[in-house]
Amino acid sequence: MSTLISGYKMSGLAMGLMMLTAASSAQAAEGELIRHKLPNSDFPISLAVEVPANKTVVHLSGQVPTVIDDKADPNSLKAFGTIEEQTVSTLKAIEKNLESLNLTMGDVYRMQVFLVAEEGKVDFSGFMKGYTQFFGTKEQPNLPVRSAVEVAALVNPGWLIEIEVSAVRP
Repeated sequence: MSTLISGYKMSGLAMGLMMLTAASSAQAAEGELIRHKLPNSDFPISLAVEVPANKTVVHLSGQVPTVIDDKADPNSLKAFGTIEEQTVSTLKAIEKNLESLNLTMGDVYRMQVFLVAEEGKVDFSGFMKGYTQFFGTKEQPNLPVRSAVEVAALVNPGWLIEIEVSAVRP
């Protein structure tokens, strides 16, 4: 099916995309954050997030895990735990920092994660077990765009993760 608009012939798909873009632009102009789902996927991140020009964006510095065993060497994995435990403690610290700024995890639209491999392999499933306690839940369904990269090391040899987030003030 084709449609003629102002002298231009458009396919049904092009017309649909134009209408979707116009609808998204209208939402963005009204001040709503627009989160685009990953097509045909239930993976808990967004494909894209549109931030309206009239919103305040807040960038948090990278956050690292907190000590869970204060009797352990402060430069050891034992002090900070598994990647799942480190992910949870890091996200709890981020949550606390956001709250101090009158924001919540639901306001996070962007996340960058730095992961250290143990014995040559990143425990991505352990990271996801921690991550999904905070994002994509019934209580907090908002999903950020996210990148996760493997790094050789972080400043403390016991750290397996560092997370940076950006949030939009509602």
